[in-house]
Amino acid sequence: MNLTTAADATATLRPVWRDVLSTSYAALEGVVAGVGDQQWQLPTPCSEWSVAQVIQHAAGDQLAFAQALGVGVGPAYNPFDPSGAIDGSAAALVREAIEQTAAAWATVADDTESVPTPLPHGALATPVAAVMAALDAAVHAWDIAIATGQPSPLTDELAGHLLTAARTAHPAPGSGIEAEIVEPLRQWGAYAAVVEGDSGDSAVAELLRYLGREPRA
Repeated sequence: MNLTTAADATATLRPVWRDVLSTSYAALEGVVAGVGDQQWQLPTPCSEWSVAQVIQHAAGDQLAFAQALGVGVGPAYNPFDPSGAIDGSAAALVREAIEQTAAAWATVADDTESVPTPLPHGALATPVAAVMAALDAAVHAWDIAIATGQPSPLTDELAGHLLTAARTAHPAPGSGIEAEIVEPLRQWGAYAAVVEGDSGDSAVAELLRYLGREPRA
């Protein structure tokens, strides 16, 4: 287990978290814009969800982050039970969610030590919280890209930052035992079990395997 202390993760991510957010949001918007008319019901690496359902989930999660930061009222549906029926255009759904959450993050000053999140962990160090929001957007952008035959939006640089946040040590909700932030979410079902890799994996492959996905180009 490559546990990263909260202090180390915060120091590593503090100079980059705003760029990581903007890059991840651009990736999600770009991939959704590239979905073809006949591709909404295609299966994705999120095994139980179609492209449309992943898009609803990703948009809902960002609205939940915005609400936690004091902007908006959150998603009007359960992001973990997406219907697959999108009112209006998917691009508009995602754009509005990203605009709202980007506006929420813009209210956070650079010296803010921690912020509330919709995660079961509650408040997290600001850079870690922001990059966890970015992780959700970027990895679901990859899910959609793979399902629809688009290029992967992930880079090794971006993946490295996302891994740092995901592996940050934090008391697990309920037990209080220190664990990587992703682990309680994995136990809850948000991520599948780690897929074994090898020492030659790129940062992108390592991130995907860590989040229960088989790397694909």
